[in-house]
Amino acid sequence: MKIIILGAGQVGGTLAENLVGERNEITVIDSDSDTLRALQDRLDLQVVTGVGSHPDVLKKAGAEDADMLIAVTNSDESNMLACQVAYSLFKTPTKIARVRSEQYIIYQEQLYKQQNIPVDHIIAPEQLVTQAIKRLIDYPGALQVVEFADGKASLVAVKAYYGGLLVGHALSALKEHMPNVDTRVAAIYRRGRPIRPLGTTVIEADDEVFFIAATKHIRAVMSELQKLESSYKRIMIAGGGLIGAGLAKRLEHKHNVKLIEFNPQRAQYLSAHLDKTIVFCGDASDPELLSEESIEQVDAFIAVTNDDEANIMSAMLAKRMGAQKAMVLIQRSAYVDLVQGGEIDIAFSPQQATISALLTHIRRGDIVNVYSLRRGAAEAIEAIAHGDANTSKVVGRQIGDIRLPPGTTIGAIVRDDQVIIAHSDTVIEANDHVILFLVDKKYINDVEKLFQPSAFFFG
Repeated sequence: MKIIILGAGQVGGTLAENLVGERNEITVIDSDSDTLRALQDRLDLQVVTGVGSHPDVLKKAGAEDADMLIAVTNSDESNMLACQVAYSLFKTPTKIARVRSEQYIIYQEQLYKQQNIPVDHIIAPEQLVTQAIKRLIDYPGALQVVEFADGKASLVAVKAYYGGLLVGHALSALKEHMPNVDTRVAAIYRRGRPIRPLGTTVIEADDEVFFIAATKHIRAVMSELQKLESSYKRIMIAGGGLIGAGLAKRLEHKHNVKLIEFNPQRAQYLSAHLDKTIVFCGDASDPELLSEESIEQVDAFIAVTNDDEANIMSAMLAKRMGAQKAMVLIQRSAYVDLVQGGEIDIAFSPQQATISALLTHIRRGDIVNVYSLRRGAAEAIEAIAHGDANTSKVVGRQIGDIRLPPGTTIGAIVRDDQVIIAHSDTVIEANDHVILFLVDKKYINDVEKLFQPSAFFFG
């Protein structure tokens, strides 16, 4: 595909990196020529310096025959205007804009139509991050939780600990331990490297295990890999921006939520607009404030200010002072691996959430969900199988007979309301939602082709 990316910041740069290796023709527009030069030195792509919503700049970037425009600058207005210009002047087929302002998101149903603002898909990073954190609160002990088929199936990453029932045993023992629960281990990462999970594979302590199951069985499977943590009740949030406020709103009716905000005006606003959350004005890295608010009784301390260092320091302090779990938001994805797993339990990057949502709209074939896993190294995909045995490479075939790309696993199939865990003799039917795990996402094109029905394919 010929794709124009507007904005060479963290998201634009990471997205370009994801797509360049997949034989796409990428052009990046930005007004900062130094950033573009650095990007071009690393990646095989075209760059254009200028204002991305200007018609001459879009024309120079090849908008006349581009398949897609992805506008991810820091300005909502620039992103929306670029989509408008691309549609009005160049009839660009697909236009995606990153939109952060709550006001634009609230009215999205009315705003984003061809006759109004022609944006085909909006990506709201703060909402995506809030959803991701909420899922981690719902499943204490998980490192990552992603949902498929409207929440019917989930893929969960957990760390296997000493004392977990399955640690030291082969994967085949899962069935003995849980005869009434069907699950599939999609991947195991041991010391950072992927291991292909076989029935004979023995789980070791500290393995990062990705498993897929019907969402209702997630807690049962987690209990096999680690001592099940009790539900979080007391939550403390540092930072009252869009993410902090959104998270407090989602959690306050079922949890005891305290929120610390440094800006007095913002703290006053939040206090008036949140129902049950207790809002404090102060510094989240102030030990006296944390001590006064009984940090040692907090189940999860979540730092989501827009300052990486402040998030890291306040979370480390909270953990040392007795908070059970420390989670941090980190803008610079290079920091994520540095801090996660020590005193900080989970670090999450808004870039990865944004990239996952963007990839969902970029993938060919009928692909309805894409999640970027392990900081972009792996992907989980939900694809819908179309066609019949004559036109499709997957429909009417047993999973064992499908030629999957290297490192690719079919974990489950969702058929209507039924979650079917994949086995080699499972037959894929038309309209099945097929959930795949890719250890190496360079094979994504091969997976896309598998799910594109062709009139010229005859078994």
